[in-house]
Amino acid sequence: MKGMVSIIDYGAGNLRSVRRALLHLGVPCRITDKPLEILSSERVIFPGVGAAGQAMEVIKSRGLDEVIREVVDTGIPFLGICLGAQIILGESEEDDTQCLNLIPGKVRRFSHATRKIPHMGWNTIAKTGNHPILDGIDSRAQFYFVHSYYPEPE
Repeated sequence: MKGMVSIIDYGAGNLRSVRRALLHLGVPCRITDKPLEILSSERVIFPGVGAAGQAMEVIKSRGLDEVIREVVDTGIPFLGICLGAQIILGESEEDDTQCLNLIPGKVRRFSHATRKIPHMGWNTIAKTGNHPILDGIDSRAQFYFVHSYYPEPE
């Protein structure tokens, strides 16, 4: 369907919150784990909450690992939120989990010595390059974070 956004359902996560936000913005969307529906979408979102190891087990058991690879390989815009962003790296320190390796690198846990974990609250981000997702975003814009891990691409 034209303009359709698929929200990948892996049995956990904040799927309905993402769906409500998209519907509020007038964006047609569906929550699905069906490969054909995901692959026929104009965009794909993978929101996630939980542990990397358990999520990867479910993703693999449902064949969603191959679907996500095909989404990325065919150029369908893909947005991973929280755990959904973490699983596209090579591995995670959480449970020593092997992830999808779509982006070589590792998901690392913040050090308790330097930060209160989980990191919760409003913060700014640092642009390290140009990307259309940040077009029009003020460099002083605040974003809300709730996380204990961060991606470290190679």
